[in-house]
Amino acid sequence: MPLVRDDLGWLSALDLTRLIRGKEVSPVEVMTALLARIDAVNPALNAYCTVAAEEASDLASAAEIGVLTGEELGPLHGVPVSIKDLVFTRRMRTTAGSRLLADHVPEEDAVAVERLRASGAIIVGKTNTPEFGHKGVTDNPLFGPTRNPWNPALTAGGSSGGAGAAVAAGLAPLALGTDGGGSIRIPASFCGIYGLKPSFGRVPSGPGLPGWETLGHTGPMTRTVRDAALMLDALAGPDDRDRLSLPADGGASYLEACDAGIAGLSVAWSADLGHGRVDPEVADICAEAAVRFESLGCHVEVVMPTWDDPEEIFRTLASAEAFAAYRDRLAESERLLDPSFVELLRLGERVTAEQYLRAVLHRRALWTEIHRFLARFDLLITPTLAVAAFPLGAPPIREIAGQPVSPLGWTPFTFPFNLTGQPAASVPAGFTAAGLPVGLQIVGRRHADRTVLAASAAFEAEAPWRERRPPGL
Repeated sequence: MPLVRDDLGWLSALDLTRLIRGKEVSPVEVMTALLARIDAVNPALNAYCTVAAEEASDLASAAEIGVLTGEELGPLHGVPVSIKDLVFTRRMRTTAGSRLLADHVPEEDAVAVERLRASGAIIVGKTNTPEFGHKGVTDNPLFGPTRNPWNPALTAGGSSGGAGAAVAAGLAPLALGTDGGGSIRIPASFCGIYGLKPSFGRVPSGPGLPGWETLGHTGPMTRTVRDAALMLDALAGPDDRDRLSLPADGGASYLEACDAGIAGLSVAWSADLGHGRVDPEVADICAEAAVRFESLGCHVEVVMPTWDDPEEIFRTLASAEAFAAYRDRLAESERLLDPSFVELLRLGERVTAEQYLRAVLHRRALWTEIHRFLARFDLLITPTLAVAAFPLGAPPIREIAGQPVSPLGWTPFTFPFNLTGQPAASVPAGFTAAGLPVGLQIVGRRHADRTVLAASAAFEAEAPWRERRPPGL
């Protein structure tokens, strides 16, 4: 049966590469269908803040010529991808969701964008983010809020919320996100897609905006695990422009790792990491998902980690690094900034050198505890978040299951692994009675990205989610 035009927006990147190489569909057909879908769907969601329709169409035409003339094709040849609006794109507007950068057009690509272009991927546009990526929901003074495809009255999460909504709504099979405290995994959980925070340094950062230097990760957001692995194969590897990038590890491709299987692995399941409060419905969905790892041949042990809640460490480091990066903008243009970003900078302004260095020492101790814990287990699984998506514009969540929580109490499972840098992914675990997605987090040992991908792929095969789409889309 021939493909219906709108179906092209829902195909995986792997499917598209096969069809394009086999000349069953052309890059121009794919891009034309996708841009039409963006025109129809994006106004209601605000996932994209910039759509590079003319450039993407020209690149699709060039990609089609490459197929017809027998050129050597890159692994993502002709496949559409979106880029988070924090990440530099040469000659394409990059605003970071800030009125201060409304007309900012970089003269160079970030390393990750450069590598996606080299692989043959075609950039469709930039996806919405909170100002300078500073919070876990996506809204900003320049473009407004991004809405959740499963319920447009709710947030898509953040800070890669536009990316998550775009993938979930069939507006591109691949999205490039960043994660400084959960910013890939939060929208992946809220939007019902797959999001991978690779090991710190696995994908080089920059050139780009300052801030989050010791916390930020760059990674894929997709509808399938294998698409994320395919994308990571294009993204990973050292680059001297990022002094913290990891050397090549010389193993099998990340796509091949998805076929490795996980029978015999030791898996730790924690419902709360010993300190988090979780909505009961979310907790039940994730507990049922955790049981599935037994049927995949793993030994699953219920655990109660003993490390302390690292929220104060994270808030000290993140706010201080943000203030150091943007203090001049605060002094010059406070009235133009998102009030919550100003609040973060003011918090960072109050951090003393002693407090910062003490947080660095506590971070080292946290690393030691988590490293020792994971020496006993191949994987740690937790809920991705403590709650399902909540209303747009709602005040910060300060109560869960009738109990008060701290400012980051709805994200207690994500930011710890930005402090320690292990790979962590969010896989769709199920849906609430209201039809909202819930994510399960899979955390690996240091540098064990392939194990996280293998576990994610095995779980996807056991509990597939790809065919479930947001209502009306």
